Amino acid sequence: MSKMHIKKGDTVIIISGDDKGKKGKVLEVSPEEGKIIVEGANIKTKHVKPRAMGQQGGIVEAEGAMYACKAMVVCPKCGKPTRVAHKIVEADGKFNRKIRVCGHSDCGAAL
Repeated sequence: MSKMHIKKGDTVIIISGDDKGKKGKVLEVSPEEGKIIVEGANIKTKHVKPRAMGQQGGIVEAEGAMYACKAMVVCPKCGKPTRVAHKIVEADGKFNRKIRVCGHSDCGAAL
């Protein structure tokens, strides 16, 4: 398993491909494949068979997986796409926590 700079629930912007410039929330993350699913981006059509009695079949549009390297996290404070930086914060005296922060030098907001 590899670590990813994007987590479920982050707001990201697509930086390459057909959906370049679109913003959306991350719905799923797959670290094994290095892929993410973004709300409203990389829409695919899927042919669905009716499974239960009385269920409707047809063509359904759904978000497809895309590589995480094609997306950048958007900072909630400055609203710019940013690289994720890490900062160690002291909490409860002896315990230190590592948090994700905005990589811009003038911002530094927690992600």
